Amino acid sequence: MHDEPIDPFNGDPADPAAGLDDPGDDATPDPLTDVERQDVLEDLADLEIYQALLAPIGVRGLVIECEDCREPHYFDWDLLRGNLRHLLNSGRPRVHEPAYDPDPDHYVTWDYARGYADGVHDTLTEGTEDEPGTPTATD
Repeated sequence: MHDEPIDPFNGDPADPAAGLDDPGDDATPDPLTDVERQDVLEDLADLEIYQALLAPIGVRGLVIECEDCREPHYFDWDLLRGNLRHLLNSGRPRVHEPAYDPDPDHYVTWDYARGYADGVHDTLTEGTEDEPGTPTATD
């Protein structure tokens, strides 16, 4: 079982991305800082929550506005998880391409997923604010 998607061009001499993952000896990437590493770990934890909440209602993954090409990129849950793990392990993001003909109705933004998770959390904790021993905003 693989944690990451299998490269369909693995071993292909005509691989269009050949050499992109091997920048050479003179271009060693800087490792992630402790703060960056913690951010990626938090993103992985958030992703698990988002998938647990959103996949059952038909959401296939997240859409991210690419800073490089200014295009939306659609990632299913497993691909995004694999990309984050790759970043965590290698210290650099993967080369990416836009998904082939994704249905935007099946993807949400990180902000939407975060808001949805916050809403579910707030709904589940409603009513506990008035219980004895629970701090309130005025405490």
